[in-house]
Formats: sequence, C-alpha cells, structure tokens
Amino acid sequence: MIELYQAEWCPFSAAVRERLTELGLDVVAHPVEPWPEQRTVLVERAGTDSIPVLLADGRQFVGTREIFAFLDTFESPPTAVEHRRRYHEHRPARERDVTGELLDRGAPLPELDTA
Repeated sequence: MIELYQAEWCPFSAAVRERLTELGLDVVAHPVEPWPEQRTVLVERAGTDSIPVLLADGRQFVGTREIFAFLDTFESPPTAVEHRRRYHEHRPARERDVTGELLDRGAPLPELDTA
C-alpha cells in the first residue's frame, strides 16, 4: 500500500498526485493540517512536518525529489503519456484558478477573506 501525506493546495503534492496517476498507482491520501506546527500525526508517523511524504514498501520518501526518484523506478504504462498530455491541456483552468472558484461556491468559510 502506498500512502501520501499531502495537502490539496500544495503544488508539490499536486505534482506527486499527477505522477501517481500517470503510473496508475493506487494510493491512500492523508490530508495534513494547514500549518507545519499542527502536523503532530505526520511527525509521529514520518518524523517530519514537511509535505509531501510518501510511505511505500516500508520506506519513507520526503519531498518531491525523493518521491519522484522512487516513482521513477516504476515502468510507465502506455496511458502515462496521455495523462501528461491531459495535464498540460488543463493548464488554463489551473491558471484561472477554477478549483478555487469552485471551492468558493461551496460551503462558505466565515473567517476566510479571499480579497
């Protein structure tokens, strides 16, 4: 089982999730608290408050460089190229912050000031 400690807003976590998708690897994603000093569970589990953290095969990989080095040991399936192509096709939506707009339409967070 592969576990990923990450946050959806973190671009480094997003890059790891994209690579996992390209490889077709199943993963259990654990959301972490917004601030490093709040991440006691992550510190207990992985000894760090940095994200992303990937746990796999009894080993731990911290940060995109370590995680990507591990993921590079897997053979890419034929669909990997198409996933990467689709990622690039959706760049305009990421640049326009479509996900942020969708989130703001959802349940309001009373103390959030997005101005």
